[in-house]
Amino acid sequence: MVKKDPRLLLFKAEKIFLPKLEFFSSMGISGTVLARLLCNNPRILALSLERSLRPCYDITKTLHIPDEKLAYFFSDFRRTTFKRLCIVARNVQVLRAHGVPQSSFPLWVPFYFNALSYDSERVKENIDKVISMGLRPSSATFMRALFVISVTDASKWEQKMEFYRNWGLTEDDVLLAFRKSPLFMSFSEKIISSKMDFYVNTMGCQPSDVAGCPDVLTYSLEKRIIPRCSVIRLLQLEGLIAKEDVSISTILKTSEKWFLERFVIKYQGQVPELLTSYKEKSVLQNLA
Repeated sequence: MVKKDPRLLLFKAEKIFLPKLEFFSSMGISGTVLARLLCNNPRILALSLERSLRPCYDITKTLHIPDEKLAYFFSDFRRTTFKRLCIVARNVQVLRAHGVPQSSFPLWVPFYFNALSYDSERVKENIDKVISMGLRPSSATFMRALFVISVTDASKWEQKMEFYRNWGLTEDDVLLAFRKSPLFMSFSEKIISSKMDFYVNTMGCQPSDVAGCPDVLTYSLEKRIIPRCSVIRLLQLEGLIAKEDVSISTILKTSEKWFLERFVIKYQGQVPELLTSYKEKSVLQNLA
């Protein structure tokens, strides 16, 4: 803490620090959570309790941010100045007026703080843009979509559209994927290329199949996609399951326990090496 802010050595602990520690404790921030907060942002101890910390806390309560999330919220107090909090509070009112449910704010405001810190006109424009893409403000993905739109300018958006077009997706395919999983438009092109290559060229999926279940692009290629798909591919080669029997989402989105029972243990008698190959992630080494 002192390395980050040597001024702390000049303050009187009982007069300056103790009231703030008591303040954080009253919010439910104590023990290791408080220690982590202060280590991440020791400068917060140099701020005025009455002019900075308490007014900001009062604003967070109008945003209905629960106390258990406040440690994260205050961990970077440079962003949570009173002025910026007032802007966010106004934009939250704008979102409410558009039909975003109250339950969304405690969850998303701390994480999407920067996206809500723009002037209200820009936020309104971004809201209208998301709605025009077919997302309802009441939907679970609306706030994620608003965040992606807020941090993606027009040129980057068109660049990403062209990237997906090169993989054979239409604009409708891309917008469908965006509505289902807005982060679809923020993924690294390099990472997505390797996954699309595997799905399309190794597993024989249609690009539109991937767009229809965009969450499959969020999984690790090495840790989840290749091990699971290799099992399915081997079972198909052995004639034990048909391609149309399972979808890519079923393969990847189910729990580890369910996948093992349904596709590995069930067929271990017919394919003894299946479990070993799955654990060693080696089944598709010659197929990928």
